[in-house]
Amino acid sequence: MSIQNEAEKRNHRKLGAQLELFMSMEEAPGMPFFLPKGMVVRNELERFWKEEHRKAGYEEIKTPVMMKQELWEQSGHWQHYHENMYFSKVDDQSYAIKPMNCPGAVLIYKSKRRSYRELPIRYGELGLVHRHELSGSLSGLLRVRTFTQDDAHLFVLEDQVQSELNNVLDLIDVFYAKFGFQYKIELSTRPEEYMGSIEMWNKAEEDLERVLQSRNADYQINEGDGSFYGPKIDFHLVDSIGRSWQCGTVQLDFQMPEKFNCEYIGEDNKVHRPIMIHRAIYGSIERFMAILIEHYEGNFPLWLAPVQVKILPISQVQMEYALHVKQHLSHKGIRVEVDDRSEKIGYKIREAQLEKVPCVMVVGNKESQEGKVSLRNREGKSEVFSLEAVIQYVMDEMKK
Repeated sequence: MSIQNEAEKRNHRKLGAQLELFMSMEEAPGMPFFLPKGMVVRNELERFWKEEHRKAGYEEIKTPVMMKQELWEQSGHWQHYHENMYFSKVDDQSYAIKPMNCPGAVLIYKSKRRSYRELPIRYGELGLVHRHELSGSLSGLLRVRTFTQDDAHLFVLEDQVQSELNNVLDLIDVFYAKFGFQYKIELSTRPEEYMGSIEMWNKAEEDLERVLQSRNADYQINEGDGSFYGPKIDFHLVDSIGRSWQCGTVQLDFQMPEKFNCEYIGEDNKVHRPIMIHRAIYGSIERFMAILIEHYEGNFPLWLAPVQVKILPISQVQMEYALHVKQHLSHKGIRVEVDDRSEKIGYKIREAQLEKVPCVMVVGNKESQEGKVSLRNREGKSEVFSLEAVIQYVMDEMKK
């Protein structure tokens, strides 16, 4: 099968509708509606994100969606990103809906006097942002106007830059390995429109290149594709059919701390300026979900599947036992449904396959009498388990 045909089979908009994950509506172009099953996937991605960031020493923050125009003028977004922003008037004052989370993180950093002993400070934020994209460019979850960035902003000392960049790259490895992705790396350098001095840009580019070289990373230079406030390392995921998707990014920024006059008191009791690292791993929850749907062809791993187990009673006679099995599975935190329709078992199995449910449990008279279930996997293989054994099996598979 050609890549084009394989890609069409995996189209996330088609699978998103089939699996009831999300929908797009004319009432809100480029602003997706997440359905209950889509919210399960989204919540699992966010839960994993929070868990791993907590382990890595990040503190979670939340910043306002809308802030005064003056803030965006100070940050440089007004000058460099104005055409992609949405605006509103409140009490005769101009506000902008945030296209990026970084100025909010800077304001939190500046909210009190800082000492060098506090650094590095690592703020993580699942921040909702809005950007004006042309209607012709909108595409399912891949290109939208509102999305949640899995942002983090680190405020570090100069001698912490290399170690913190290495920590970020280690965390990126943890995330992409979880989903079975390989990736390619690009170092994106100073664009034509940029803030700050050439000297600062050169230093930032050297710092990023040094950390890649220290890890013996295979990378390419992408001339002129950095952000207006700093160079960046971009991560391009390679999916299960060989396509490349730009997702994660790590940006080194000497400009924003300067523009906002961020400071800390150093060991010498003098005022110094921190260096800022911006980074995202998913890129955005929406885009990453689209990539995952296509990568897995909707066959999510068990831990991520919206419905992990579907119980199929052969007839209404086994319904009471099917509900008994469901109760035991639900009690263990397993996401489970019972197909209680008066349909033939072959039809129910085909429906569960179309819904891409990882584990299908068939219960007939024999199973209900013996307290067992017939577990059918995605490959169509069946094995009979006791209720206790099947719960343990599902729990073990979820941990994998």
